[in-house]
Amino acid sequence: MSYRYAVERTDHSALASGHVLRSAPGFPGFPVRLASELFQRAMVHTGQETVRLWDPCCGSGYLATVLGFLHRDHLSHVRASDVDADAVALAERNLRLLTAEGLVEREEELRRSALDFGRVTFVERAEAARDLAAGLAAMGGDLPSESAVADVFSLTEPVGADLVVTDVPYGEMTRWAGAVPGEDPMRGFLESLGRVLPERAVVVVTARTRRVTLPEGVRALERVKVGNRAAVLVRARDVAP
Repeated sequence: MSYRYAVERTDHSALASGHVLRSAPGFPGFPVRLASELFQRAMVHTGQETVRLWDPCCGSGYLATVLGFLHRDHLSHVRASDVDADAVALAERNLRLLTAEGLVEREEELRRSALDFGRVTFVERAEAARDLAAGLAAMGGDLPSESAVADVFSLTEPVGADLVVTDVPYGEMTRWAGAVPGEDPMRGFLESLGRVLPERAVVVVTARTRRVTLPEGVRALERVKVGNRAAVLVRARDVAP
C-alpha cells in the first residue's frame, strides 16, 4: 500500500505502548503511522470535519488514545468499549491521558519512578508526557471520552459515533469473547455495528490476516494491506442486517 496521508515517517516514540501510554501483558499495540493513515482515509468517507470516534474492541484503549493524540483537531469525542472489564479499566486510564490533568498526573508518576529506580528512561518518558500535553493543548485541549464494558455481539442501543476504528481479535494474543456467533464472528460483529450506528457512519476494521472478509454482497469503500495486517473500510448501512 502507498500511504496517501501519513506520508512522513514522523517520530512517534512518545506514543509507543508502555512509554507514556499504559500497557499490560496480553494487550497488543498498533502501528501508529498505519492508524493515522486509516483514520485520514476514513475521514474522507465521513464527509465531516469533526467526528465522534468509537473502538468497540478497545483492549487497553491504545488505538483510540493514539488517534486522540494524533487527530484531536478532528475529534469531538472518543468512546472505547470491550467485553473484558480489566481491559476497559486500563483503557479508561489511557483515555484520561487525553486531558491536561491526566498528563500532569502521568508526568508526576514517571518522575517519581525515576527517583525510586534511578533510571533515566523514566525521565525521558516524563518529558514525553509533557510534550504530549503541549501538542494536545495546541490541537484543541482536553478530548471528552468514555469507556464501557460491552459485548459487541449483543449491542441493542444506538451508539453516537461517526467513525469506528478497531483492531479485531486474531487468535494470537487476543480472541473473540462474549456471545460469539459460532460460524462467522466477523459477520456477527459487523451486523451488530450496523444495527447501532448511524447509517452513514464509517467502519474501519483491521486484523492480522491477508484479507478481512466481508459478508456476501457487501462492497468495501476501500481495502488496505500493510505487512501482516489488512484493513477494510465499509459504510455502516451496508453491513446492517
